[in-house]
This record gives sequence, structure tokens and C-alpha cells, in this order.
Amino acid sequence: MVNSRPEPETVEARFERLFAEHGPALTRLAAAYAAAPSDREDLMQDIAFAVWRALPSFRGDSSERTFVFRIGHNRAITHRARHVAQTRPLAPLEDLEIADSGADATDRIVAEERHESLLKAVRRLTPTLRETIILSLEGLSHSEIAEVLGTNPRTVAVRLTRARAALATLFCTRDESSTPAINQDRDDRESNSE
Repeated sequence: MVNSRPEPETVEARFERLFAEHGPALTRLAAAYAAAPSDREDLMQDIAFAVWRALPSFRGDSSERTFVFRIGHNRAITHRARHVAQTRPLAPLEDLEIADSGADATDRIVAEERHESLLKAVRRLTPTLRETIILSLEGLSHSEIAEVLGTNPRTVAVRLTRARAALATLFCTRDESSTPAINQDRDDRESNSE
């Protein structure tokens, strides 16, 4: 008699599958906590190692996605706490992924600038708001975020509202600080043409 039950997935195969599915999202999570490419790589190695160590004890109480994000989130907080004493300027984001490779150079530059601005603004949020908005940007539901952060969906909703308001304030402040220069240039051109 042939056994029709599929063979259980090995830890190695499961690890590779999880990183194939969630690796890009974990990389973005790492980028929100670590500005320098070398720090992001270190954090990703920490996350990968922690997932590898935790896989054998995964009981399935949550989704694999929540499990991986919880580990990534915890490792990112630990990483950030270790590096908080080191104050370095934000590194350039030279390794951005542009979804539409057929876009012209102007579109790519605008997309890179928007991505960089958002990432810088997210890094300026408090840790509580940062972790909540990052998970939301990765498409996790309020329930999944609550499970990752060890809170409830209502708290997640409040944090997301506060994070969006803080980001809006950061972007408005940035826009207002750049507006006078733009208006000044226009005023200078207008007065030169008279």
C-alpha cells in the first residue's frame, strides 16, 4: 500500500520557502531600522538566524507570516537598541528596487526621492509608531500587526492614525521649508523679466 500523505517539509525547505515568500518584506523592515547598507545586511543575518533557530519550535499558533514578522520586528528592535549610541547620518539608499524598469529616468528619480523621503520620515517616528506603520506598509492586517506587537487591533488602529498624522506633519514641514526657496526662485525670475 502506498502512503498518500505528503512528506513533512524539512526545516531547511521551510526556511528557504519562508525567505522566498517574505524575504523582500523583511529587507524593507530592516531598511526602516538600519540606514547603512552594512547595518541592514547585519540585521537581515540576525533575522535569518533567529528564524532558523525558532522554526523547529513553531507550533502553528499564528500564521507563518506573523511568525516571521514577529521575529524580524524583535530582532530589529534589539539591533536598533544596540546601535542607538552610534549617531551617524542616514546613508544614501543606493540599492532601491524600482518596480517598473521600463520607466524613464525622471520617473525613476522621482520614485527614488519619494521612497527615500518616506524612509527618512519613518525613521524619525517613535519606535512604537515606526514598528506599527512598517507592518502596515507590508500589508499586514490590524489583527496580524496586533499579534506581532503583542497588543490588540484597536491599539494598532490608534497607532496607525498617529503615525499617519506624524508622517503628514513631517512631510508638510519638509514641503514648507522648501516652498520659500521655490517661490523665491520664481520671484527672482519674474523680477528679472520685467
